[in-house]
Amino acid sequence: MKFGVVVFPGSNCDRDMQDALANDLGQEVTMLWHKDRDLSAFTTEDCIVLPGGFSYGDYLRCGAIARFSPMMQSVIDFANAGGKVLGVCNGFQILCESHLLPGALLRNNNQQFICRNVYLRPDGFVRDLLPSEDANGPIAYKIPIAHGEGRFHADEQTLNQLEANDQVIFRYCDDAGQITAAANPNGAARNIAGISNEARNVFGMMPHPERACSSLLGNTDGRAIIESLLMAKQLVG
Repeated sequence: MKFGVVVFPGSNCDRDMQDALANDLGQEVTMLWHKDRDLSAFTTEDCIVLPGGFSYGDYLRCGAIARFSPMMQSVIDFANAGGKVLGVCNGFQILCESHLLPGALLRNNNQQFICRNVYLRPDGFVRDLLPSEDANGPIAYKIPIAHGEGRFHADEQTLNQLEANDQVIFRYCDDAGQITAAANPNGAARNIAGISNEARNVFGMMPHPERACSSLLGNTDGRAIIESLLMAKQLVG
């Protein structure tokens, strides 16, 4: 598997993602400039990553301008052909603006930028790929967040459909793995931290797993999360 990391003006987590994929997970990584269009070096066995940051300065809405970049037109075609796409933080916002994922990311309910560690619990089909329980009960994964517009929102029909199709892949929880209102850092609907499309080849999440991949940082929970999403191709179809 090969990875392409898209670089938009305002991206600030693209090199974090490159470092995690190349140095911590030992993957081949190519950086992709937003004005380019060529994805001919990638097959549907590969993955395109939309990193975190402030693409185009977050003008208009987060991800709204990036959605129209030349590279994103190719990424949309790539995803529709079955290629894997992962969007993290601002990348998640771009995926929703591109209609590759449903819903929207709204301003945090406390109206403040949040930067801290949170805990996630695997849900949906990811429970078959990533341990969610052991003999002691639910397993919580510690992953950093850093966003001002991370509150996932969708209408009730869409939320019900996401849950019925096992498309909710991560929820905010406490350190004991309990999904509670107090563990929800931004007011996201139903504690949703990440979702997939129905075909299970496009993934979006607000927390930053690439910031929890190195043992030097004392936390490798993010490595397990990224590896689990790579395995998800086994469940497509």
